[in-house]
Amino acid sequence: MLARIPKLLVLAAVSLRVAATPVLFDGRIPHNYTQANLDNSQDPFLTVVKGTESASHYTKLEGNEMAPTPLWRVFPFKADEQVISVSIDNTSVFSPGGNNPQYGFRRTDIIAERDGSPSTLIPIMENGTTVFHFSIKADTKHFLDYRHEYQIVFIEPSDGSHVFGIQLGTPFSSDPNARPAKDAHFFKVLDHSLNVLFRTPFILGVWYNFAIQVDWEARTLGVWYSIEGFPLVPVTGLIENTSQQEGGAGKGEFHFGVLKLPLVNPSDTPEQQGDVVHFGIQEGTTEGLHYSGVFVESGEKGVSVGYGLTSHPIRK
Repeated sequence: MLARIPKLLVLAAVSLRVAATPVLFDGRIPHNYTQANLDNSQDPFLTVVKGTESASHYTKLEGNEMAPTPLWRVFPFKADEQVISVSIDNTSVFSPGGNNPQYGFRRTDIIAERDGSPSTLIPIMENGTTVFHFSIKADTKHFLDYRHEYQIVFIEPSDGSHVFGIQLGTPFSSDPNARPAKDAHFFKVLDHSLNVLFRTPFILGVWYNFAIQVDWEARTLGVWYSIEGFPLVPVTGLIENTSQQEGGAGKGEFHFGVLKLPLVNPSDTPEQQGDVVHFGIQEGTTEGLHYSGVFVESGEKGVSVGYGLTSHPIRK
């Protein structure tokens, strides 16, 4: 589904109300949070999924240098969160457990945590109906290469699948003759089976606001979206996500950042060409994205749409 914001905004406006929904995880970074906090993986973020340099090499807190999404500002007050800029370069090779380096990927992931552990947070933010909020803006100094696939926001259970995902670029193909996708410059919201639920073009200079509504028992998804200071509106109905495993096996860590998949290397063997994690072509360029407005709330009674307002959750 393509974005149709103006009409949807008119339809949604009548149902907005002032109400508070419980925030289960808050990744809107206060101004007293520092680069040293990032280096030490201090709450609310685990920062170990990166290359060999310190976390602050790949992630930058923008302080007052960049304004975050306007949505969570109580007008006319100044925003009380910092933008976090996430980047990759040729050193961004993650080695799980200190071995088995993922040479096919370049990645910097920020993972939600509580009390120093993502696993402590999972049962809190992944029960009933919860809503995952995040806003994304292009880094105009460190452009993405849209010939590649980028996985930038996702919830990852232990089987490596994604409950939902946000994708940019051209989906990875083991075909050496594959061409860049026509919608490579579009955000794609994917379900567990990699079906595209919603897409919208990614334009420079704009904050893109998303909220993904997840019902963990019924295994359904709903997508909310807006740009800049427009309140969030639903852009899908309630969509079944039943390829996701039931119970704890279908729950996982909440990631955002930059994960760049390779291009296939014609010189590799067919087996190597299919091993996207460990083989393929990476140019080693510095690339990045800006994030703000990251938090998770209960969606049982409403969805926050901006400026202290809520709307009814997406229902059948």
